[in-house]
Amino acid sequence: MKLKLVKDNFYFKGSFSNIYKKPRNSSEVTSQIIYGEKFKILSKNKNWIKIKSSYDKYIGYIKNKQYVQNFNPKYKVSVLKAKIYTKPNYVSNGHLPLGSKLSVEKEIKFYIKIDKNKWIKKKDIKEINYKEKNFIKFFTKFLNVSYKWGGKTYKGIDCSALLQIFFYYNNLFYPRDTKDQIKYSIKKISKKFKKGDIIFWKGHVAICINSKQLIHAYGPEKKVLIMPIKKTATRILNTAYLKVRKISKIKF
Repeated sequence: MKLKLVKDNFYFKGSFSNIYKKPRNSSEVTSQIIYGEKFKILSKNKNWIKIKSSYDKYIGYIKNKQYVQNFNPKYKVSVLKAKIYTKPNYVSNGHLPLGSKLSVEKEIKFYIKIDKNKWIKKKDIKEINYKEKNFIKFFTKFLNVSYKWGGKTYKGIDCSALLQIFFYYNNLFYPRDTKDQIKYSIKKISKKFKKGDIIFWKGHVAICINSKQLIHAYGPEKKVLIMPIKKTATRILNTAYLKVRKISKIKF
């Protein structure tokens, strides 16, 4: 496949899209890109573009469509999935995922217009620089969302994306994959679990919501759920033969 080298910044304008390891639909999905996310085009052809995310430098392939060069985000989606309206009070079948960044064409009392025939309710958004300090409130938005390898939206999410999307929403850097997150995170000295602790295993991560419970996107249960910390650690040890590798703490 002949690829043409391109350099510039672009912004994704679809609801969200899979990022593939190779330029074909049958390839492994390694991550996703969501509405308003910034990236560089490394190469492209008629059907596919190879991209590098500006946020976490993630590299992969998406379909060669649904992106723009001029984009000035003013708001972001603050609910798990925000309904898209074709015009005020006329709902469509589309949604935008939590964390989507939005440029504005027009504002009225209860809505903003983000594109042609695309309006979002103001109650579903926050200003782009808004910080969500209540991480429990944030993570529990994803409760019962399906587990999906490479996913990071209401349609499906994996364990490392659940953690990363919190930092992305707060305009802070955090790596995409668990292997990089564990290297990036500072080790906590105390071994007692507390609210806000991040527990790492090889290939898995969870967040403590208090001293007894954690929340995670857990493959064996096929969804995001709250579980007892000690029982979870025992289960992972007995089924995957993995011990806790590191305990860190959410800091922002």
